Amino acid sequence: MNEYIEKVISTVERRDNAKPEYIQCVKEVFRSLERVIEAHPEYVEDDLLQRMAEPDRLITFRIAWVDDAGKTRINRGYRVQFNSAIGPYKGGLRFHPSVNSSIMYFLGFEQTFKNSLTGLPMGGAKGGSDFDPRGKSKGEVMRFCQAFMTELYRHIGPNVDVPAGDIGVGSREIGFLFGQYKRISDAFENGVITGKGLSYGGSLIRPEATGYGAVYYANEVFKHNNDSIEGKTFIISGFGNVAWGAIKKIVELGGKPITISGPDGFVLDEDGIVTEEKINYLLEMRASGRDLAKDYADKFKVKFFEGQTPWAVKGDVVMPCATQNEVNLESAKQIHANGTKYYIEVSNMPTTADALDYLMEQKDMIVAPSKAVNAGGVCVSGLEMSQNSQRLSWSAEEVDGKLHEAMIRIHKNSIEAAEKYGLGYNLVAGANIAGFEKVAQAMMEQGIY
Repeated sequence: MNEYIEKVISTVERRDNAKPEYIQCVKEVFRSLERVIEAHPEYVEDDLLQRMAEPDRLITFRIAWVDDAGKTRINRGYRVQFNSAIGPYKGGLRFHPSVNSSIMYFLGFEQTFKNSLTGLPMGGAKGGSDFDPRGKSKGEVMRFCQAFMTELYRHIGPNVDVPAGDIGVGSREIGFLFGQYKRISDAFENGVITGKGLSYGGSLIRPEATGYGAVYYANEVFKHNNDSIEGKTFIISGFGNVAWGAIKKIVELGGKPITISGPDGFVLDEDGIVTEEKINYLLEMRASGRDLAKDYADKFKVKFFEGQTPWAVKGDVVMPCATQNEVNLESAKQIHANGTKYYIEVSNMPTTADALDYLMEQKDMIVAPSKAVNAGGVCVSGLEMSQNSQRLSWSAEEVDGKLHEAMIRIHKNSIEAAEKYGLGYNLVAGANIAGFEKVAQAMMEQGIY
């Protein structure tokens, strides 16, 4: 392994705030770049990787709000503005008890390369809070969002940093956040946040975009291998917008999703989650705030496995759509033993480092990385920014067409980047290299900063 790369990784590992997720993410990206660094000694001379591994800034702030009982509550807020070499900072806001600075670091670092892959001028950022919207009233969520934006507003703007939604931040939360930004700034800057409602500048198919894009990318993988989605069984985790969008598109293209999951366990629907009623019910489950996969099993009288994950179920394609590190080494071995050919990461870094290494070593499997596969969401966010700046409103067909073209391009660019450095059809390395090269060129041209 390249001595410079290992030196940078070692420096990252020694940082006080470095936690496993961030270290894993840095290793996965930088170790794919060995041949790139050897071909560009100027990157070493200007210590490019060290600069890339350090965010431009980490913003933390206290959020004080009042619950329905009149009690003051305190949460911690974050915004990591990681890299703006190719455009304004862009990345989601996550409201979940697991949120901390390390998770923000890893998500912001990953977002930088994902956004670069889209071909759109967007830098990388991430933010959020350890606030949990589950079980909270509408009024409590509104008051929290208003308090959160009161602190965040001074750090964002259409040409500075454009947040979006993520786990725990849906259209309701985006509306409250935008309303407070508008109130404070006294201006209708609808380009300041994406994922907005259609009535005030949002884009069609944004809720479906990440799932749709993941399936479009998967379809390119199938075509490259003279295969197709039609007739394939899909093992899906999660049941939120990402899983819902993926399931919709899989069914449209002739595939058969048979699992969903939640914190309480997973559902196995052997007939397939293929009817309009079943697919639409996923939206009801999400809107209920209960976060229980068992609700689906109860309604449709199918199997539910409490406290388990779906990775022991046999299927042609595995698509983790829930959260980070949801597939460990034991699960990876089970997935391979099941005869699965395609492992398509959808959620951000869903696979632990040892599990990903294991899967990539299997010659009879194809692994596609999340930073490429789930880029559809931020791609449509970028399209929303374009519509806002041009005062346009594209049809669902136009947005879907642009999304489809972007995912085809991301797959193609990943292949070409891997082949350029003699790595063959390595989608993980190819995505890392393709995302890196655009950011690297911009940073080199803009000088040391």
